Amino acid sequence: QVPLVESGGGLVQAGGSLRLSCAASGRTFNGLSMGWFRQAPGNEREFVASINWSGAMTGYANSVKGRFTISRDNAKNAVYLQMNSLKPEDTAVYYCAASPTWRGYGDDYDYWGQGTQVTVYS
Repeated sequence: QVPLVESGGGLVQAGGSLRLSCAASGRTFNGLSMGWFRQAPGNEREFVASINWSGAMTGYANSVKGRFTISRDNAKNAVYLQMNSLKPEDTAVYYCAASPTWRGYGDDYDYWGQGTQVTVYS
């Protein structure tokens, strides 16, 4: 098991920024690929961003490319999602996920957090 705990969500005005964090425990974090996903009410869960174990490979959904940045700190067992230029359509519950295998743009992750709410108002 890899417990994942997200934090950093909140209420922000359109154009603003938030930084989400995901803390992992339970196994060697630096062997895990990590992903961020989101789910808005009435919508299916969608891919946001991913990063491989070293940080050398990243992937982004087209809807967030150029605005969001995924990063990780293996010394702190943490992955981050810096979200800039937020839009109301970014409103969703954001989930952190982990997998021992690089998933790229897929959602077949082994471990999931409980999510953190992000609400962007205009």
